[in-house]
Amino acid sequence: MPDKAAGVLPPGRDAREVLAGLARTGLLDRLYPAGPAGEIDAVLLRRLLGAADARGPQGLVLSLLVQLATALPLLAQTASSPVAEKALRSAAEGQSLLALAATDQQAGSDLAGLATQVDLTAADADGGTVILDGVKRWVTSATTADHALVLARHRPGRHFTSFTWLLVPLSAPGVTVHRADTPLFAGSGVGHVTFSGCRLDRDHLLGRPGRGLALFARNIAVERLASAAWGTELCSRVLADTAARLAGRTVDGTPLDRNPAVRQRLAECAVRVSALDALWTASLERITGQRDATAAAVLKAASGATVEHVLTVCAQLWGADGFAVGGIQQLRSEAALFGIGGGATEVVLDTVADQLVPLVERLAA
Repeated sequence: MPDKAAGVLPPGRDAREVLAGLARTGLLDRLYPAGPAGEIDAVLLRRLLGAADARGPQGLVLSLLVQLATALPLLAQTASSPVAEKALRSAAEGQSLLALAATDQQAGSDLAGLATQVDLTAADADGGTVILDGVKRWVTSATTADHALVLARHRPGRHFTSFTWLLVPLSAPGVTVHRADTPLFAGSGVGHVTFSGCRLDRDHLLGRPGRGLALFARNIAVERLASAAWGTELCSRVLADTAARLAGRTVDGTPLDRNPAVRQRLAECAVRVSALDALWTASLERITGQRDATAAAVLKAASGATVEHVLTVCAQLWGADGFAVGGIQQLRSEAALFGIGGGATEVVLDTVADQLVPLVERLAA
């Protein structure tokens, strides 16, 4: 297969080096025509993620996706203090890496139930410090980033105005980072972060307190668009590799890719990937321009189901060779992320169900 990364994705051993290359070549500026706080060029982002997928490892793709689709735009939309603006300039120049710490130890995808909390009492009284406590799990780039954008509650209750974002240096006193115990997603820097009496100047608050979940919803829509782009590129690559492999293997003198049962399975996978690609294209403007949460949820659910199906079929067709180190069975395990990360499939289906009638009516229009 031709190197899709050639001429598109700068070389680099990790996300930090690739991001520096993107800034150096002007691709970061092209990705955000009006700056990181504005709309993203989703077609260019898809090309970059596809190139990263072709090069591997998958952990690199994950780290780039979170930085480019979510963390950097969110910081740009909320940076209003010298501390935040300095961190934004560094990230926009490709000199630093951001982590996005939203998922809590217990709450998982239920962000309204998260327990990580920030005490704003002192800051409200005299403009002093804020105090952060809690645990964030499975944070991409936790072990490699300079700062984490941390979603925390500043008052009790599940109301959407009870949460805010903070910019937390991962080297700050009271912050402990542990590498996640997993052999998967090499290069992602995934880990767990504990905040224990972490004291920060008020300048580390991002945006107005109470805007946390609204900002998350705005940016997670684009992350889901980017994730579906990655899923489409991944499935296309794996399907092409599998077909090429089967064409070179014969049973009773007949290439496996000509076997009627195998042909049907490959064709059915191709149909599913084509449908996901069409849905991505149709959803592009609604998500990037209008931040349509329902369109993003539909796309997220579709991508999770498609990636799971295609990787399962292809992994079986690879036979025992798929269990080799770094083989397709490992990739299949990593691809389970598409049904979990950025909102589990069941969670996004609830979002779709809430808007079922207007969604169906729009389809019939």
